[in-house]
Amino acid sequence: MTIKVGDKLPQATFRVMTADGPAPKTTDDLFKGRKVVFFAVPGAFTPTCHKNHLPGYVDKAGAIKAKGVDAILVTSTNDVFVLDAWAKASGADGALEFLSDGNADFAKEIGLSMDGSGFGMGTRSKRYSMLVEDGVVKSLNIEEAPGKADMSGAETMLGQL
Repeated sequence: MTIKVGDKLPQATFRVMTADGPAPKTTDDLFKGRKVVFFAVPGAFTPTCHKNHLPGYVDKAGAIKAKGVDAILVTSTNDVFVLDAWAKASGADGALEFLSDGNADFAKEIGLSMDGSGFGMGTRSKRYSMLVEDGVVKSLNIEEAPGKADMSGAETMLGQL
C-alpha cells in the first residue's frame, strides 16, 4: 500500500555520513517534532537526479527554510558512501541531509519502490517529495515517470509551504 497524506511515516533506519563514518538515523531522529521537506531520487549522480532534481533543492534551500522548515532531507537507494560523495560533488553538503536507504527497505515500506533492473539498477525508490510534520505526511508529490522531476521538484514544494 502506498503512503498517503495523513499517514505517519513507518519506523525505519537510514544511514548517514558523520565525521566518524557511517551512522544510523531513525525516522524518529529525523522527523519527530520537526517540519521537514523530504524527497527521494532513484539514484545519485543519475542524469535527472543530479542535473534537475537535486539542484532545485540546493538553490531553494534558503527560501524553503524561511517558510519554517527545519530540514531538507533527500534519500536514495545508494549506499552512504555514494551519497556522501554526491553531497560534496553537488555543493549540497551542509544545506541538505543525505539519507541512504541502501536496501530500499524504506521505499518498499511506504510503497514507493520501483524495479530498475531493466537498467541494471535493481530495486530503487520512485521519485517523490513530501512535506512531513512531526512524522505525519502533509503533502505528497509522486512523479509518474522516473525521468521527470516536475511534481516533486523544489518549486512545487515551495508553493505548497
